[in-house]
Amino acid sequence: MDSTPRAVLTPCIGVCTIDEHGTCHGCLRTLEEIGAWLQMGDAERQRMMDVVLPAREAARA
Repeated sequence: MDSTPRAVLTPCIGVCTIDEHGTCHGCLRTLEEIGAWLQMGDAERQRMMDVVLPAREAARA
């Protein structure tokens, strides 16, 4: 079995439109988060994917 860690994929869905609050309509990340994504570690990216972005989606609904 391969135990090599895999990088967390980006939440980008190609709908890159920024709202008046600086949040992307597609992925729900802020401009700062989008810019920092490549420098984030896997754990921080995974937290964004599992906790932060779903909370923003729920708040949006």
